[in-house]
Amino acid sequence: MSGAAPTDTIIIIPARYQSSRYPAKPLAMLRGATGEAKPLIRRSWECAAGIVDPAAVWVATDDDRIAQAVAGFGGQVVMTSADCRNGTERCADAIDRLGIEPSVVVNLQGDAPLTPAYVVTGLVDALKARPDVAMTTPAVRCAQSTYAHLVEDQAQGRVGGTTVVFGADQRALYFSKRVIPHLPPEAAARDFPPVHLHLGVYAYRPDALRRYKTLDVSQLEDLEGLEQLRFLDGGVPVGVVPFDPIGWDAIELNNPTDVAPIEAVLAARGIA
Repeated sequence: MSGAAPTDTIIIIPARYQSSRYPAKPLAMLRGATGEAKPLIRRSWECAAGIVDPAAVWVATDDDRIAQAVAGFGGQVVMTSADCRNGTERCADAIDRLGIEPSVVVNLQGDAPLTPAYVVTGLVDALKARPDVAMTTPAVRCAQSTYAHLVEDQAQGRVGGTTVVFGADQRALYFSKRVIPHLPPEAAARDFPPVHLHLGVYAYRPDALRRYKTLDVSQLEDLEGLEQLRFLDGGVPVGVVPFDPIGWDAIELNNPTDVAPIEAVLAARGIA
């Protein structure tokens, strides 16, 4: 799938300054193909602005430093409550404060600047075609290099990304910061191991965001630190859209050690 997302779709990029694993992460500098360094939040915004009209993109934050950085490169900011506990709550707060009711709200997390445009448009299309789910999110089959990256981070006690398992109905069964499912050696050695990487992007209907705010924080959400588990714990169906491995490692910036691999992808793809 390719092309721009529909005009009734908006993208919100939730961004917070504090992070237990990587403080001030949205302002971390990443060098592109030309050697120019840009903050992570700008690279995430540029990713979003390549999918929808920039006028349909907002950075949602409660931090003045992030807001000033976004204003500095001409992006739109919506200031949200400091009480938002995760990006989904921040998206819900953002549309309330903006006073808008789009057909689809895309949450493009601020640490995922390598998200392919076709993944976002695929999520939007799938959500519109599936009234049985409240939201959609991607599952990308891992190439061996991505799988190795996840396993190495896990062995070193780092969180390198989130994986997801789902049923034949393409509804999510579970998300984890561990590498799931467990693979026997022969499966792990394949060029494309049967593990799916969950990218940090979601498409919701506005009603789903409002419903999310009424649900209690679940134990699993709290333990894993994964906001989408609140939907599953609350019995809200989450649609998974499978994708074949993409042409680059769509690494999220979770740890300082992720900077160099992300910069390598930016350089290889010619992204300034």
